Amino acid sequence: MAAYDRHTRVVGWLKVALPLLALVILSTLFLVSRTIDPMDAIPYAEVDVADRIREPRMTAPAYSGVTSDGAAVSLTASEARPADDASGASAKAIRADIATPDGATTQFRAETADLDATAHRLTLGGGVQIETSTGYRVQAKGLTLALDRTGAQSDGAVQAEGPPGTISAGAMEIRQDPGTPGTYVLLFNNRVTLIYQP
Repeated sequence: MAAYDRHTRVVGWLKVALPLLALVILSTLFLVSRTIDPMDAIPYAEVDVADRIREPRMTAPAYSGVTSDGAAVSLTASEARPADDASGASAKAIRADIATPDGATTQFRAETADLDATAHRLTLGGGVQIETSTGYRVQAKGLTLALDRTGAQSDGAVQAEGPPGTISAGAMEIRQDPGTPGTYVLLFNNRVTLIYQP
């Protein structure tokens, strides 16, 4: 019986002491805690939100797809903005990679690009650099790239270096070879000059 009374008294004291101890600990936390400086808050965004609302854009957008003739297309850019009529977009620092079914790859780099979603066409500008897996490096002022099929056409004269030598031409085109379906050719035309390097 004495052990039961002692246990009851201990439980009774603990019912009072433990809540008091909890209050002491909580009050100590509030008294000892340092003040919070709002200027030290973590910045959630480093961009001007008002500017983003005024001029909506995407940062580091990426697109990939397959053309009707089976070529894999991937596009990346530093930023993209929707067009005013919502039928396309414009982009900066764009990279386009095309892998055709015959195993060849072509890489396009440009400062600017304008997408016409209705016509499935991407117009590259600001200086375009093209590299093919067959060893050609081409420079053009501008280029129009088809997105629904494999095809590209320069918007003027081009300068190129490749296995045969240095080439200058009034125009350049990449398209499917009509005589051999499934293969693709790089064509230079309009006053072509080749400086052969044996």
